[in-house]
Amino acid sequence: MALRMNAFVGLFLLSLTWKAAWAKVEVNMEDRVEVFLGDTAQITCMFTVSDNHDDVIIQWYMITKTNIRSRIYYGDKNIQVVDLDGQFTDKISLNGMGKSSEVALTIRDVALEDELEFICQVNGMAAGNMEGRTMLKVFASPDRPNIEGVHSGISVSNTNPSKIGSCEAKNGYPRPNITWYRDQSPLQNTPGGLTEVSVMTLVTKESSGLYTVQSELYLNVVKEDKDSFFYCEVSYLVPGGTKMTETNKINITVHYPTTSLDVWVESPKGRVKEGDTVEVHCRANGNPQPHFTFMHNMQELKSELNVLVLKDVMRLSNGNITCTALDLDTYEETVGHTELFVDYLDPAVLIPKDTHVMARGEELMATCNALSSLPTHTEWFKKGEKVAEGHTLTLKDAVFDMAGTYVCVVKVPSLEGLETRGSLHVHVQGPPEIMESADTVLEEVTEKFLNLSCHARGYPTPVITWSSSDESQILKEVSHRQTEDGVLSVVSVKVTSDITANCNASNVHGTDSFPFSIKAIVQTTSSDPSTTEGSGVIIAVIIICILLLAILGSVLYFLYKKGKIPCGRSGKQDLTKPNKDSTMVEMNNDNTEEAVLLGVNGDKKPPSDQGDKYMDVQK
Repeated sequence: MALRMNAFVGLFLLSLTWKAAWAKVEVNMEDRVEVFLGDTAQITCMFTVSDNHDDVIIQWYMITKTNIRSRIYYGDKNIQVVDLDGQFTDKISLNGMGKSSEVALTIRDVALEDELEFICQVNGMAAGNMEGRTMLKVFASPDRPNIEGVHSGISVSNTNPSKIGSCEAKNGYPRPNITWYRDQSPLQNTPGGLTEVSVMTLVTKESSGLYTVQSELYLNVVKEDKDSFFYCEVSYLVPGGTKMTETNKINITVHYPTTSLDVWVESPKGRVKEGDTVEVHCRANGNPQPHFTFMHNMQELKSELNVLVLKDVMRLSNGNITCTALDLDTYEETVGHTELFVDYLDPAVLIPKDTHVMARGEELMATCNALSSLPTHTEWFKKGEKVAEGHTLTLKDAVFDMAGTYVCVVKVPSLEGLETRGSLHVHVQGPPEIMESADTVLEEVTEKFLNLSCHARGYPTPVITWSSSDESQILKEVSHRQTEDGVLSVVSVKVTSDITANCNASNVHGTDSFPFSIKAIVQTTSSDPSTTEGSGVIIAVIIICILLLAILGSVLYFLYKKGKIPCGRSGKQDLTKPNKDSTMVEMNNDNTEEAVLLGVNGDKKPPSDQGDKYMDVQK
């Protein structure tokens, strides 16, 4: 009996063991769920139960920052409960409970403190229980990073690394990373204890839980860094990956010693001529620019703003200009120099010079030259017109037309503004020659004045006198002036009658004369201004009288028409007292009205050529 009981118990236990072996719960969850700060997170728990899952109990837990397991949710087919007074009481909800083998925990408005590990526990009753874990990761992108470089210059002679700039990335989570770059190359702390590059980073956790990262770059600069650009790259985590943001690029001022000087003439551009103002500049290949000392032909000169100014330079200004710079750190001098050459053009030299007298028919060969540092070109002008080109002027078979002033102009074609000139006055010797006037016979009204011009050529300058056929007439000279080849005289003549005026010219070589024939014009009609004025007054009076008579006739006719004036064949009528005993009847065959004409004595006189009939009817 005991053996049979033992056998039954063994079979029962074996059946339980088989049932336990076949019953099973499986839970699958993601290792981590990533979400931006403030967004909604969803953690999915997928499970399978070998038996009917209607009896499944699901509980959610969180692992706190202090590593304590705390339940936040309980649910089965009958009840679902969110644990009160917990961190997620008002922020979580469950989807899919009791309808499938998948439930999702939804967390709204995710905060930084929600970055925890969450546990989904599935209890399948007889099938046992199983749990899965998911880590919730929260991310916040930092603000746009800022960079600021140092404003002072950095010397290459500094033994320790100098600060280049600072970079800052604010309000990121998790903490952002900052990397410095010079041009395209990253800069990191120099290994092995060297201090060529030093990066100092300060991480601050704000009250909000977000991180602010500040980074400062220190560097032993070299001369080439004056052309380099520095910037920061900020890298930070986001859901599903990593992002990077670059700052603006900055440039630094590098101080380095001077090793050479460049000296040049800044103004004027090109060649320098006498009278110019010259500006000499000096520039060092170091930074900052040192103070310069200028010397000209071994004589120290003052300069302003490191610029040497030489005013009104002459050919004696030719020579060496030296610029010297002193390094105040090493007290070493650096010297540079340039050569100054001043072009010149001497005054023109004419042969013959000033004035030359030549006889008629002679030949003159004049020369004009000017000493210059550059090739020259010469032109000759007379009265503004070019008459010759080259250093020589030749006049052959001299005549009076060749007399005058010749101007030679010497220029330097390759340098504008370099020019000189000289004048040669040529006189052609000979007896006077009067230039004939186009009008030799002149007409003018008597009692009028007439000007006569006489131009006499010759050398020595002729003397002009005037004479008249009317001995009583005095010719008054109103103008007398020298010309290039002689003299010009102008006289005024009052025309009273026909006369002849003679222009006489003479010098040591002879005389010449020219007559002007003047014909007087006598006016046949003349009007006395007083008579003309009186006639005008008489005419005006006559016109006024006619107008007054016309007005009077109009008034009388108007009164007649109104019956105010009686009209008949009887003698005189009293115009002021109308005759009531008579009546005037006017008959006109052609139905036209004619004006009544009054005689001087007041009698009415009808015109003889009218066909009108007048009748007096006596009462």
